[in-house]
Amino acid sequence: MAIRLAIDIGGTFTDLAAHNTETGKLIFAKSPTTPHELTDAIVDCFGRAMVDVADIDLFIHGTTVGINTIIERKGPATALITTRGFRDVYEMGRRNRPEIYDLLFHRPRPLVPRDRVYEVTERVDAGGQVLIPLVEDKAVDTLRAIGRTDIVSIAVCLLHSYANPTHERQLGRLIERELPEVSVSVSSDIHREYREYERTSTAVINAYLRPVVGKYLDRLEERLGTLSFAGRTLIMQSSGGVMSLRAAATQPVRIIESGPAGGVAGTLWLCSALGYADAIAFDMGGTTAKACLIQGGRATVTSDYHVGGRVTGHPAQVPFLDIIEIGAGGGSTARVDSVGALKVGPDSAGAVPGPACYGHGGTEPTVTDANLLVGKLDPLGFLGGEMQLDVASAEHALTPIARRLDLDARQAANGILRIANAMMAQAVSKVTVERGYDPRDFVMFAYGGAGPMHATAVARELGIRRVVIPRAPAEFSALGMLTTDIRYDYARTYPVITWSTSPDSLDALYAEIESAAREELARDVGGHEVFTVRSADMRYLGQFHTLSLAMPDGPLDGDFVSRLEARFHAAHDAAYGHSAPNERTEIISLRVAAFVHMAKPEFTSIPRGDATPPRSATRPARVVLWEDGNETTTPVYQREMLLAGNEVAGPAMIQEMASVVPLARGERATVDELGNLHIVLGGG
Repeated sequence: MAIRLAIDIGGTFTDLAAHNTETGKLIFAKSPTTPHELTDAIVDCFGRAMVDVADIDLFIHGTTVGINTIIERKGPATALITTRGFRDVYEMGRRNRPEIYDLLFHRPRPLVPRDRVYEVTERVDAGGQVLIPLVEDKAVDTLRAIGRTDIVSIAVCLLHSYANPTHERQLGRLIERELPEVSVSVSSDIHREYREYERTSTAVINAYLRPVVGKYLDRLEERLGTLSFAGRTLIMQSSGGVMSLRAAATQPVRIIESGPAGGVAGTLWLCSALGYADAIAFDMGGTTAKACLIQGGRATVTSDYHVGGRVTGHPAQVPFLDIIEIGAGGGSTARVDSVGALKVGPDSAGAVPGPACYGHGGTEPTVTDANLLVGKLDPLGFLGGEMQLDVASAEHALTPIARRLDLDARQAANGILRIANAMMAQAVSKVTVERGYDPRDFVMFAYGGAGPMHATAVARELGIRRVVIPRAPAEFSALGMLTTDIRYDYARTYPVITWSTSPDSLDALYAEIESAAREELARDVGGHEVFTVRSADMRYLGQFHTLSLAMPDGPLDGDFVSRLEARFHAAHDAAYGHSAPNERTEIISLRVAAFVHMAKPEFTSIPRGDATPPRSATRPARVVLWEDGNETTTPVYQREMLLAGNEVAGPAMIQEMASVVPLARGERATVDELGNLHIVLGGG
């Protein structure tokens, strides 16, 4: 038996999706996340799915270890080594103010304090010329001083090393010789792009994570080995591809958002299968809600990402899917603040103790407790009946809020849901409205355990008229990992006035990058054909921000440069509403994404019926308090029993093992051949 399996560890639950490549069968399982020992939940998922680990030939993993380490600041003592005279680059940052009217704004606290930033004597100019050679004996003295501290990881980021990495690599070898027990992250080995602060921050993040992620991956490999696992392990990247275990251990900065990236990858795959080109991937789990825009069948990838949020997060200059994340999930807690306003999130009850209704000791009211009290969740049917929800505990947790607001507990619960929905609509608007796109032009794909429960309410807030709920939405991010390809990303800063460059010089540099990509992929996952995709970052001369344009595979013809400039003007007009065709443009960076294509799972078709759901799909009706304040005795259907072609009109609840889809009055859901729900909202 050959099984390809993926596991996504979330803040509240750990999800498994597996594909039996011989029978085509898809297997799903879910287990509470075990923060004290994350591999316990993985092993529990194997048991729940009844999968023999010895039968797994490919294991793909997404983990929150990286992001949690940064958010919780639980990384080890880390140092930074930089060029003499540039010690303060990291702490100074950009000195900009992302939200100029926020009186409570504060800059991110550096992961490496100033007293752990060290300098070495050397200098390279922006063109890569060595002005001052690295003074090795002084560098060794600095390293020996570091060795007398508790530092266990070092980031190396020297001035202009993107243009010439010789000194960085020389210093890296010295560290390995003088401090063999210390982990080293050399910035030019992670990426080779300009902008000193962003490069430095990226190297620091990598160094801060490397001991923690390395230890976790070693533990994972050890635990799988005890279960007779003999297959290959790949790790999900923030860019939407997967990478080898070795690459993830040396460059953990690339796997920070691995779980959310799996869901976007799955949405891309499902969009292709269903014929949708423009979509919004909406993921709501137990801790956060995420949104990502898909246009023309592609998700936006950015190398201008801030870990922990754009306003107060740490910049990471490696490719990330452009995902907006807010602290509103099923486990997000609610409270009344000092001025009497009802607030939801960003604090979460997490997996331990979890929402009050889980009965594991939680006392804070959460979004899940609110959904239970208004009747959207079946207290006896959660996780297929495996876990019973305690209505009394949920009501008890909500009572203090209700008293503060002079409401009963169910009305307070409804208020919590309306605020959570508004917050999630704001996240979706950040990837659409705030970037010049009309959300009504997109289809929303909703997944995660809580995503389907809130999708139609969020869609109504924004005027979105069509929502798709995939099969097994609660495990969809794990399933998405099975739809990915192996992907390694490379970038090279190449600042040049566009009209002054030649197609031959561009071809030569792309060929050099692609050769390095093929060598690394051959070393990590050898024996597979490598495909490459080129792009270039461009801007008007003197601008700060760039636009990324797709580049054709070589060779480039003589007229290419003029066509490239014309394309940039058009792209600038589309993005910002104006262009300047008479202004000079420049190329800043060349990028290459290298892929090894992998086999994709396929959903099997479900049996077909007519428009009326079968009697076997009906469940006892329950009273639901809807967001508009109306209380209705609502029909309930079991999703797993619905047939292709069935239609369900609201008000109704469609429940499944780990999620539920509420349909308000005027909304209609249709089941397609693959078991996806297509919901048309009123007026759609």
